[in-house]
Amino acid sequence: MTALVRYRLTTLLLSQRHLAPLLLFTSLVTVLTSSDTGPLTAAHGAAGAAMLLAATWLTTAVAGLEDQAHRGILTAAGSHRRLLAGTVLTALLACLPLTVLGLALPLLVGTHSPTAADLLLGAEAQLTCALTGTAVGLIASPPVVRHHGRGLLLALALLLALTLGKGLPPVNLLLTRLATHRHAADLLASTAVLLAVAAALLGAAAALAHTVVTRRD
Repeated sequence: MTALVRYRLTTLLLSQRHLAPLLLFTSLVTVLTSSDTGPLTAAHGAAGAAMLLAATWLTTAVAGLEDQAHRGILTAAGSHRRLLAGTVLTALLACLPLTVLGLALPLLVGTHSPTAADLLLGAEAQLTCALTGTAVGLIASPPVVRHHGRGLLLALALLLALTLGKGLPPVNLLLTRLATHRHAADLLASTAVLLAVAAALLGAAAALAHTVVTRRD
């Protein structure tokens, strides 16, 4: 598994497919938190929303690194489950630098005095959105939806539902709480629960993707 993840990370970097989601994430966080002097909870919401988009994009990019023939060779060397796990791990590892960036940028472009609770909440919020974005990216990825246009439409529909569905966990509920609460310490426990929900959502998405790919092949 380590060799597979290392291979896919290297391929992702060499292909430069990481650059577009990286630039999207950096631009959104910078614009949305620039000159901000309010509570960091709102900035964490902006970073979380940007992470949701970037994680979805990164996951579809990782899943689509190989064409069908090359993917068949990798599957023959392991299994569909192993290849899927490698995609998930690679996408999540690619999101970790973005998490650090999402914590640092609001402090650099705004005026804040962060506490440990602020930083922990920011990490929880971004990881929740990273897991959710990875789930969306898996379902809309080329191995699952081979028509790129349909995959894009499916990803957009899922992202809109998760973001705009009132009270829908984990994303809409998370963003609503971050926008309406000023004290990070009050949200740590509830955000940890949403992080667990996002992990379960990713597990369900992986199971669905595995079922579709194995039945098709």
